[in-house]
Amino acid sequence: HLHTQANVELPWAEIDFDFMNLNQAAHGDREFGYIQTRLGVSRKTVVGHVSNPVVSASIGTWTRAAAGWAASNNMKLARFGDNMRYVAVTEGDKTEAELRFGVQVNTWSVNELAETVHAATAADIDALVAEYEELYDVAPELRRGGDRHESLRYGAAIELGLKSFLEAGGFSAFTTNFEDLGALKQLPGLAVQRLMAQGYGFGAEGDWKTAILVRVANVMGSGLPGGASLMEDYTYDLTPGAELILGAHMLEVSPSLATEKPTLEIHPLGIGGKDDPVRLVFNAAPGPAVVVAMSDMRDRFRLTANVVEVVEPTQALPKLPVGRAVWKPAPDFATSAAAWLTAGAAHHT
Repeated sequence: HLHTQANVELPWAEIDFDFMNLNQAAHGDREFGYIQTRLGVSRKTVVGHVSNPVVSASIGTWTRAAAGWAASNNMKLARFGDNMRYVAVTEGDKTEAELRFGVQVNTWSVNELAETVHAATAADIDALVAEYEELYDVAPELRRGGDRHESLRYGAAIELGLKSFLEAGGFSAFTTNFEDLGALKQLPGLAVQRLMAQGYGFGAEGDWKTAILVRVANVMGSGLPGGASLMEDYTYDLTPGAELILGAHMLEVSPSLATEKPTLEIHPLGIGGKDDPVRLVFNAAPGPAVVVAMSDMRDRFRLTANVVEVVEPTQALPKLPVGRAVWKPAPDFATSAAAWLTAGAAHHT
């Protein structure tokens, strides 16, 4: 409900009752507001002239929220395989999620995905590898003629096959699971990172609730600085008064969080039992951020959020070759962590 009027300033010397009758939003909108409240209509109310940047910014924020709602209500989410074993928080009521959020959550065999991956043509793979070499600092061993170049080509095939599967099915979000890779030779890393940066939602280990959040955040943040990504609280620096949280994942952090050129590397992965996966390595850019999690509390879904400040790592991380972020939570570490735990919030954000 935009509560406004045609003019900014009043023409004091010319005001008569014809003017009053034609310029009475101050009166008529109060009646409209009463009726809306009496009918129980949820709404956002914005007050002021449309020429005021504060007013247009407030309407813009509402519009982004509406775009996120629409994205959720039109979302199809593909789960490749099931959830990670013995992890409760990645579970949830998919029927209730469709009722509450409009999103369809369904499962496809990972081998159906593998078929599209292995159908990628050499020419398409060549073109995508050339794009990688233009956008990223590619490790010499992955470049043409390098010892591990075929691994990079397979990473490109995963991206081609995954994107074609999602486009063919009209999916805007998806999940994978390192415990359920079927005929795939690598855990999808590079492909997942790039698709998140293109606007897709993603959740690791079958975590479809986080995939919903990443997609909605991508839509709401379109055109704004920064990005949206799967993230996971991993470990802490508990130096008194200077506590920090180090967030990362096995591979799947979106390069939309970075401002510097990522490096494209290959390293062993001690879980999953597959070939070494290719991945983008970078630090998330410093600045204000928010971490948001969704958990299924049996009789409702719960959203938990924490405003944080992303900072540069205090030291280099030469043995952690993944996308990573370091942040200070507000209002302080102990309050933030205790509130998060008490709320039963998820470890994926």
